[in-house]
Amino acid sequence: MANPGNSRPAPEEIKELLQNDSPGSPRSAGIADADGRGLDFLYDIPLQISVEVGRSKILLRDLLKMGEGYVIELDKLAGEPLDLYVNSRLIARGEAVLVGDKFGIRLTDVISTSDRIENLG
Repeated sequence: MANPGNSRPAPEEIKELLQNDSPGSPRSAGIADADGRGLDFLYDIPLQISVEVGRSKILLRDLLKMGEGYVIELDKLAGEPLDLYVNSRLIARGEAVLVGDKFGIRLTDVISTSDRIENLG
């Protein structure tokens, strides 16, 4: 069911692989089915994760005036969930937490697998 001329699998094929790769199944343990398909080869692929606090549009003249102490108003209210993106795709929302001396994000709402697959294209 692969797309000819496109190395990217079709969303339907990805959905089928994810549904058939449930924990405890032989395929999730690294054993592929008769046609050799499995998802284990994907586990070591690095992903870019980013957290968006908010967005704003500014004029170039304002950008050039920026200096220390300059405040940019964002489109989100204080206390609203932060957006978690993986490779520029929205995956979840959460709240900021402090982990030692670093910031982290506690996920409060994860986008469903089917919605994530539909938005792959």
